[in-house]
Amino acid sequence: MLIRLGVLVFWLIRFLPFRAIVAIGNGLGRLAYLLAAERRRVGMINLQLCFPDMTDSARESLLRRHFMMFMRGLAERSVLWWSSAGRINSLIRIEGIEHFEAMRGQPLILLTPHFVGMDAGGQWVAQQSDTVCMYARQKSGYLTRLLLDKRSRFGSQRLYARQEGLRPIIRGMRENLPFIYPPDQDQGIKDGAHIPFFGVPAATMTSVSRIAQMTGAKVVPSITRLLPGGEGYVLNFYPAWEDFPSGDDIADARRMNAFIEDRVREMPEQYFWLHKRFKTRPEGEAKFY
Repeated sequence: MLIRLGVLVFWLIRFLPFRAIVAIGNGLGRLAYLLAAERRRVGMINLQLCFPDMTDSARESLLRRHFMMFMRGLAERSVLWWSSAGRINSLIRIEGIEHFEAMRGQPLILLTPHFVGMDAGGQWVAQQSDTVCMYARQKSGYLTRLLLDKRSRFGSQRLYARQEGLRPIIRGMRENLPFIYPPDQDQGIKDGAHIPFFGVPAATMTSVSRIAQMTGAKVVPSITRLLPGGEGYVLNFYPAWEDFPSGDDIADARRMNAFIEDRVREMPEQYFWLHKRFKTRPEGEAKFY
């Protein structure tokens, strides 16, 4: 009942001006920073690991800004989930669209790391092309169904649970559907390895290069930035990676993590610091969380 009530509130706030929704998100972020002690602890540990030279006060300020950005992104999903395509598109400026357009009609991996604006970019892409992507099942069946419905509201998107593996993804890519892939969370090392992320070994998927090898896909990074106030978003497509895959999955994963690090340094408050990115430790190494 509480989840359904929250969804109703989200549905209602989409009628507000976008600047008002931004203000609501910022306010919720300030509140969440105070109340979400466990997520605050995880975020601080991540920042200590990734920015060891930063002062404690600077890390605290960064984490406060991140909570505001995170909750703002959450509040703005009211627009992404229920507003018209016209309203959504009016909020998104596209940069580097030629890198996306050049890959139409051929296998493509849209590398989409976990920045808080990723859902806005995903909704724009879904209006341009049917895609394939994975999703994580939520504890609430109602919430899982809602997420699937809203992420597939444009076009004919194919969403598969992580438990279904890569086979349906590969089938879709061989039909030249872009694969939206966020590979930068800790999923263990069954299909990955410990690769440095900001100098700290992090369980990292090595599947990007393997998928590219199997399908002949190009990799085009896609990053969405939240703009100040009510200005909306910038969705930036980067040039397709040359010499990828290289034949060395570990080297390719290092390249991927280094690219993500560079983007994090550009807007550190917008990266998803509340995830236990360093949960899976190398054998014999103490846990961080």
